Amino acid sequence: MRIERILQQCAAVTVASAVCAVGIGAPRSSAQSKTKTEPACCTAKEKSAASKKAAEKFATRAEVLLGAVPASKGEWGLLIADAESGETLYEQNADKYFVPASNMKLFTTALALAKLGPDFRFHTTLETPGTISSQGVLAGDLVVVGRGDPNLSNRKFPYELKEEFDGPPEKALAELADALVAKGVKQISGDVIGDDSYFPRERYPNGWEIDDMVWEYGAAISAIVVNDNTVALTLTPGEQAGNPVQAMLTPATPDFMVENNVTTSAADVKSDLTLTREPGSNLVVVKGTLPAKSAPRRLVLAIEEPAQHAAATLKRLLEERGVKVAGVARARHDHAELGGDPVVLAEHVSVPLGDALKLINKISQNLHTEMLLRTVARQRGPWATTDDLMKIPAEFYATAGIAPDDVIQTDASGLSRHDLVTPRAIVTLLAFAQKQPWFGLYYASLPVAGIDGTLEDRMKNTPAAGRIHAKTGSVEHVRTLSGFAETASGRRLIFSFLSNNQGGKSHEAADALTGLCVAMLEEFNVAPPKRGMEHKHPQ
Repeated sequence: MRIERILQQCAAVTVASAVCAVGIGAPRSSAQSKTKTEPACCTAKEKSAASKKAAEKFATRAEVLLGAVPASKGEWGLLIADAESGETLYEQNADKYFVPASNMKLFTTALALAKLGPDFRFHTTLETPGTISSQGVLAGDLVVVGRGDPNLSNRKFPYELKEEFDGPPEKALAELADALVAKGVKQISGDVIGDDSYFPRERYPNGWEIDDMVWEYGAAISAIVVNDNTVALTLTPGEQAGNPVQAMLTPATPDFMVENNVTTSAADVKSDLTLTREPGSNLVVVKGTLPAKSAPRRLVLAIEEPAQHAAATLKRLLEERGVKVAGVARARHDHAELGGDPVVLAEHVSVPLGDALKLINKISQNLHTEMLLRTVARQRGPWATTDDLMKIPAEFYATAGIAPDDVIQTDASGLSRHDLVTPRAIVTLLAFAQKQPWFGLYYASLPVAGIDGTLEDRMKNTPAAGRIHAKTGSVEHVRTLSGFAETASGRRLIFSFLSNNQGGKSHEAADALTGLCVAMLEEFNVAPPKRGMEHKHPQ
């Protein structure tokens, strides 16, 4: 989920606002140590002549791929290991720090599976401190209480190849409204409240940029997430040049006011759009042109106040069902404000985490990943500071055998430009994951080259198609790819390819990553060692 997707949809959218001693998982004295010692499993005597030759051939090919401009102007970190033995097959800058972008999701989704389990479900409730009379009057406030469910939407599960939707975007809230009406509620004397106090309030992690908050990939974090905390602005051009362009928000919401200054241009004129939205403002200004008779343009905008948005949406849905609401829609961020013991009037139970996680890694959903980290942490209770929050994943990484300081983390999704990881940390994580009972789900959640997710359109018609199961990563000047490679001989490799400071066009670093994947599959394509039970490939 990145700005490049938006830029592909619009011709111009601008935003105003704003080496380890004993193996790959062994601790080292410093993540940036320049002195490397060969892992005990692969000393010079133990390495086969075939392994040496394969590494030399790969190194030659990698040098060509990464030595050409513009890839050569950036920094590259590479690490390839045999998944069965843990033998390091090739490394370059494997202990240096890199901004991981969405490769950070590999850490968070593993954490969630380990700590919550694949069968974990989220619960969202409608509650009231009041009572319901025999005439159907709810005396008091109606509160929608969020507890981190990332899929209060119209998504269909299980995820198969692509996202699918059924019904309106606010479908989950509509079902809660229907359940309330079914209880005979006809009138609410108080307010409709969106309660997101389950998580301490922190809408934007450290290291997110100011323009991130405009678009869907930077939607505000909250314990309530309705339709990914987004609305869609659809611009429909006219039939002839000079016709006005129609603008429509879906679903209807008071969160935005749209100032539409877009006109229809001649059919042969390239589209030219500019969208401006100041932080904290609900005014969205769109200017420019769209070609006559061209397809509508859909821009997905992020909600800045999710709890308020959820309350307003629920109030509208109730009124559409004939329920009179005397009060207003408002947000509550502090659970201490709730007095007495509330009564649960309706409940929405999510799909199992194992299903939701597949969607996250396949499409690289930032907000959902942030919800997972906070849900894991919330099992211990609320946290006071971001540093306290980040202690939770740090403990898990130590358990996974990742060296101290090999992960510097400020968010869960990798949208933060302050995240830093080493290629060795990622390979160590993946080596740990493949030994866990939840690995089948984890592996199945990764995009497959040329097949689905964020790799659907990459590596097609190459030897890597269908053989690379990996997480992509992309923010400005960063392109990353880490995961598993399945060679034609049946050998599994674990790899992490991280590139930073890339100044070329977006496809050039991606092309280099494709070249590295093909070279890896071809040069390390040897018969696999005999596989232990704990390392069997997922079915």
